[in-house]
Amino acid sequence: QVQVMESGGGLVQAGGSLRLSCTASGSIRSINAMGWYRQAQGKQRELVADITNGGTTHYADSVKGRFTISRDNAKNTVFLQMNSLKPEDTAVYYCNDKFDVIRFGSEYVYWGKGTQVTVSS
Repeated sequence: QVQVMESGGGLVQAGGSLRLSCTASGSIRSINAMGWYRQAQGKQRELVADITNGGTTHYADSVKGRFTISRDNAKNTVFLQMNSLKPEDTAVYYCNDKFDVIRFGSEYVYWGKGTQVTVSS
């Protein structure tokens, strides 16, 4: 499994922005799709956005128009630009190999520590 480190979370007021980074220990070129996931307290982890090597993106309905996922292969990093943040976006955000999550199940893949995003109203 690819080893990743998430960063960029913090405390913001509703309407604010954050830019999350997910840096992999190795090349992400061989990964079919990288995804950003989040888990709010007391809720299941959910897929927020993902991006393929070909640049195809997907967003959960709850974040469409507000979040943008992008990739910088040279830096082995995937970003999540989060705009117009809402209190319901509050969660721990994780990145992972989407294919691995689908193939093995979320309970059987390695998850990093994630980065906390807290949005106040």
